[in-house]
Parts: sequence; structure tokens; C-alpha cells
Amino acid sequence: MTLERLSAWRVAAVAVAAGMLVGAAGAALRRTTPWSIGELGIPGADVSGPAPRAAAPETRHTFGTIGTGATGSHEFVVENSGNAPLTLRKGTTSCTCTVADFDAATGGAPDGTKEVAPGETARIRVQWQGKPPGGPFRQQATVLTDDPRRPEIVFTVEGTVVPTWRAEPDLIALPRLSASSGERATADVFTYGTEPPSVQEAVVDDPEVAPLVSLATEPLPADTIAAATGATGGFRLTVDVKPGLPIGPLREVVRVSFTMPEPFVAEIPLEGTVGGDLVMAGPGWDSARQALLLGTVSGKTGLRTRVFLTAKGPHRESVRPTVREVVPESLQVTVGEGSPIGTGGVVRIPIDIVVPPGSRAVNHLCSQQGPAGRIVLVTGHPDSPEFTIPVCVAVGP
Repeated sequence: MTLERLSAWRVAAVAVAAGMLVGAAGAALRRTTPWSIGELGIPGADVSGPAPRAAAPETRHTFGTIGTGATGSHEFVVENSGNAPLTLRKGTTSCTCTVADFDAATGGAPDGTKEVAPGETARIRVQWQGKPPGGPFRQQATVLTDDPRRPEIVFTVEGTVVPTWRAEPDLIALPRLSASSGERATADVFTYGTEPPSVQEAVVDDPEVAPLVSLATEPLPADTIAAATGATGGFRLTVDVKPGLPIGPLREVVRVSFTMPEPFVAEIPLEGTVGGDLVMAGPGWDSARQALLLGTVSGKTGLRTRVFLTAKGPHRESVRPTVREVVPESLQVTVGEGSPIGTGGVVRIPIDIVVPPGSRAVNHLCSQQGPAGRIVLVTGHPDSPEFTIPVCVAVGP
């Protein structure tokens, strides 16, 4: 065997022997020094004399559900199983987590630390807040220690953020509204707070509609709450609409103020169309929006159109509309004589609307910048004495 080959064999043998020694040492270390979760080995740490020993039986808490904007908290326990005082200090936290109990008012030292005597325990309260848009939630808070074997403990809270409240249905629809009769509808509001809701008031903002809408609330039955995943409480909202609303679309919002114990406001849309013996028809009438859509009209040429007000029911012959108000003022409105249709069960009344040439520029296109115009008629009908026709129109150059 050559000298070069002999040297290569010697190098390989030494490497194999060294590897075996390292493996054996590692195995012995694993047998004699078990690791704990969150425990860090610090090379050269002196633990031969008296030293603290941080132990946390629980480092993760699953809280289930929490409402958007609501807060929760959980107390973790840190035990000093060593033979020297253990010093704790707040470390870093995730964006919505905070660690309490380190100030002087809650047992902490003036320098923001907390000391735990040998054999004693300390309670560390971790607080968190449910942030929108919701969904799974996992946050961490770190506590630093002077235990050389475990310089930090990471506490984790996890769960699901859900809406603070949820209405079912989320829109109160009143499809059978009538100017001469009332209607009732309900909505169940489920809540996800730390306590059942306590309702303060329920209101409708529009001062003209509010006297004709009665609102009441009552706690939901326990089995109804239990059937809604994650819900901790709730109430049933009952809406009673009285006769007397003007014919046309109803678009309101019911606002229910409640505490849980934090204050919240549930906003639930209330929508419907008030019908009756009087109905509009003709070119430009949008039954979905319950408005007359004239669009943008040239101020030079103007516009002329005809729509019809139809009257049915026992009082149809007494309907003889007159104009009480017109917006914009440039609209010229003329009401014609009514005539029966077919067998006479319906009376049709023509209404001529004119935008004269030379009218000044206006914007009433039923938008945020241009609120709707209107034609208000006095009808002579005992149940619907007044009838308003919303008009979407703009007059340009």
C-alpha cells in the first residue's frame, strides 16, 4: 500500500471515531437532560448554585369565540420550582395582546418586574381584542425570566373572532305594506359577548315615520341561542307598522342600543313598499324604485310626458287629485279627468308633466348630489289623502 493511501485510511478512521464519540455524548445528554417546551439551553449557564426555575403548566389557551371589538382575558400561572427568587418581566406581544399584572397596582414592582419566591406562583393575565374582519385568531405574549434554563415563556391564545351581533334575517322586509292596514315582522339578533345583552332602546330615525312604527324587544329562548353556533345571548326585535304611511317606498334603519357590558348599536334595515288603492303607471315610472325617471332634459328643447294615476277600491270615484307642491318649480303639472277602464273597477287619471324650453338648470337626479324632486297630490281618498310622486330629473343647458 502506498504512503498516500495509508494516510487517507488513517484520516477516515479518525473521522469515524470522532463521529461515534459525538453521537454517544449526545445520546447521554438526551438521557440525562430532558427538554421542556419553551425551555432554551444556554451554553455556559451557571446552574450549580441556588437558581430559580420557571414552570408553566399551561402556555396555550383556546377561548372559543369572541365578538368583533370585544375583549377577553385569561390568567396563566408561572411557578418557581427552584431555590432562588424568580424575576419576571414583560416581553413582546402580538398586535392585539397585552400582558397585565406587572404594574404596582397589580402586585408588580416599580421597575415593571414581578418577583416569585421559591415554591410560590404568580398569575399572568393576558388580554386580547377581537379585530375585524373576523375568522381564526392566534396571538402570543412573551414573559421574560431570569431562569438560565428558560429565559422566556411564550403564552398563546387562540380561537375565532365572530361578529359582535348578527341579525337573522339581516334585513326586515315588509312585502304586504298598505296605507290602510298595518304589518308585523320580527328579526332575531344573536350576540357574542361575555354577557347576555341588555337592551336600552330601539328607534327609527325618521321623525315622520317613527310615530307609525312600534318597536319591542324580548330575550331569545335558550334553545334558539344554543342552535346558533358561538352565540352567547340574543334578543328578538318585533316591528309593528301602523296604518297611515304614505304610499311609496319605505327605506328606514332600526337602531337598537344594548350593552354586553360594553355599549353596542345594532343597525337593521327596514324596507318595503307601501301600497294602496292608488298606483302609478306610464312611461318613465320605475316600480322597483317607486319613482318617475325623467333623466337629463335639455333646457333648450324641454320635455313633455304623460303618466297615469290609477284608483281602485270602493273610493275610486272620489279620487280627484289636485297639485299641492312641485319640486323643481319649473315642472308644469296638469291633472286631467279620470275615466273608468274595462268594467269600471279601476279609474285612470292622466297627469301631464312638462319641462318648458328655457327652464333653468337644476339637478334632482335622485343622487347624493341631487336629491329627488317631487309632485305632491291631494287625492280626496279617505285612506290616502296625499300621494307623493318622487321625480328624478335634471335640466341641463
